[in-house]
This record gives sequence, structure tokens and C-alpha cells, in this order.
Amino acid sequence: MVKKTVLIMAGGRGERFWPRSRKRLPKQFLSLTGDGRTMIQMTLERVLPFVETEDIFISTNKEYRSLVREQLPEIPEENILCEPVGRNTAPCIGLGAVYMERKYKDALMMVLPSDHLIKYHQMFLHTMQDACQIAEENNSLVTIGITPDCPETGYGYIQFDPEQGKGRAFAVKRFIEKPNLEMAKEYLESEEYLWNSGMFVWKVSSILEKMEQFMPDTLKGLRKIQAAIGTFEQEAVLEKEYFLFASESIDYGIMEKAQKIYTLPGTFGWDDVGSWLAVERIRKTNEFGNIANGNIITIHSKNCIIEGSTKLIAAVGLENLIIVDSEDATLICEKHAAGEIKQVLENLKICNRTEYL
Repeated sequence: MVKKTVLIMAGGRGERFWPRSRKRLPKQFLSLTGDGRTMIQMTLERVLPFVETEDIFISTNKEYRSLVREQLPEIPEENILCEPVGRNTAPCIGLGAVYMERKYKDALMMVLPSDHLIKYHQMFLHTMQDACQIAEENNSLVTIGITPDCPETGYGYIQFDPEQGKGRAFAVKRFIEKPNLEMAKEYLESEEYLWNSGMFVWKVSSILEKMEQFMPDTLKGLRKIQAAIGTFEQEAVLEKEYFLFASESIDYGIMEKAQKIYTLPGTFGWDDVGSWLAVERIRKTNEFGNIANGNIITIHSKNCIIEGSTKLIAAVGLENLIIVDSEDATLICEKHAAGEIKQVLENLKICNRTEYL
């Protein structure tokens, strides 16, 4: 049986969770569920029954190495792969693959984002087991799709062929960028579309073969990095080659072009926790529809999300607002405008007020 490994991607900025999520402490290192466990800790916990800690790799930005070591002390230090600069998911996954190839020759590789929530862990593990079996037996690329329950415009979609498949998996027809509302409604009604979760399973040899076919320049750089692992030149080669990589997603670089791709529908209570609105899905509201965390008083206020700490926040006569207070910044936002929070960060960059990023 092929060795099972996991690559947890933990290099994102989590900008839509500003002002709690910052450049120095992004979303995956925060606790958003109210139980004290951070997103990345929960991601690790859910795969531990399936994979040994020594076979779990973390891909992150070099400035988050200490955060990973602090929050995931059980992960071997050599399994913390630090990107010198963000280059999207294709180079990130490729880096994990060449490290795994060097260690194991070949292995099953499960790729998981570090900032998702999953409600039903056993159902998740069963899905991953099925995906591993398909990837191993067919040398195919497998992606985990999520059965949609609403016409969501914030996710990419996967169209599958219900007449072709392997076990519970279906052959992928195409990958689709985030649709408008009208198209999302059509996808929901057709029952041939899944949300693209960004979770993948394949053999290391399979994904590297596809990179050689579709991203040869990136693979050449990754091979140079691989050859330098364990030498005194390792960090210098990593930095030099990584800066030369094009910023490219695995979807665009590989998945949209490759053949023999399968998708497994996931029904395990998945949430990508994409913005502050997700807090309403993962925490209980009070009788007025409010979620209040911290030193909060609400009067005649309803359907609000209020995140504070020790400072008293008094909310009077408010409705459908997001209020998030941190040590040096406060966000006040109408719920329908939650997707525009990233524009605050763009303005801060333009004004060179980087202390608030």
C-alpha cells in the first residue's frame, strides 16, 4: 500500500477577516469557533486518525514558521515548508510534492486548505479514503466537490458527468470560475455541479507528471529546489527559484487542462469560513439573532455580529451590522457589504498605512 501523506496549505492572508486577521496573524492561526482551537489546529486534528504526524507537511509563508511551530508542535520541523513569497497554489503544491518525492519516492498526497471547517469528521474521513483508493488505482487526479445547497456566487464550480465515474466519484467535465447569481441558480437546479472546495488527492508521481506536461518551467525550478534539500544552499536556492515562479493556481495551471480527473461529492458539513458572515453559520445566535463575543451590551439591536475583547462595546438600535474591535482598529460594516472589506486593506496599502495590515 502506498504511503498516505497530507499537505496543509497555510500561507494565506485571510483579508476578509480584518481587523482580527492581520499580516502577522492571519485567519488560519485564529480561533473563530469560540472553543480556543485555531483553524489550522482543527485541520490537523481531523486528519490524525488517517495519517501519521510524521507524514503531514505544512506549506506556509516563511514569516509564519514560528506560528506553525507554536500551534502545531507535533509536526517535525523539516515538514514545515516555508515559501519565501506567495505564488498561489500551484507552486505551493509542487513544492510539497518534490519534498514528498525525495522522502518517499512516491506517496498518496492529500492537499487541504488550513482554514476550512468540517462538521462531520467521520464522513470526511470516509470521503478521503475513497479518494485515496481512486487516486491510487487509476493514477488519476481527484478533487473533492461539495454538494451545493444554495446558489452561491462566491465559489468556483465543478461540472461532472453523472454517467461516467469510479465508485462514488464522477468524471469531471470542466471547472468553472465564480458565476453570477443567474448561472449559480442554473447550476443548483441541474444537479450536475459541485462547489470547488480546493481539496485534492493524487499520487505524488501523478501530479508531478502533470506539472511536467503543463507547467514545465515551474517544475524545472522545483527540481533545483529538490536537489538542494539538505545542503547548505537549500535556503538560497529556494528563494532564488521561488521568486521566478509565475503566480498560478492549481486549478488554472493543471486541473482545467488535464485528463482523467474525478470528483467526489462531499456531504460532510463543509464551510470555507470565507468572511465574517460565516460566524453566523458556525456559532449560535441569541434570541435577537445577534452573535456577541467579548464585553458586549446590546439594546434594541438584532441580527448583528459583534466581536470585541475587554473593552466594552454598547450597541444600541443596530441591525444587520458587523462590528469587530481589535487593539488598534475597529471595523463597522453592513452585512451585505462584507465582501468589500478587502477594499479597506487596498486603501491602507495605497496610503502606506501598513501598520494596520
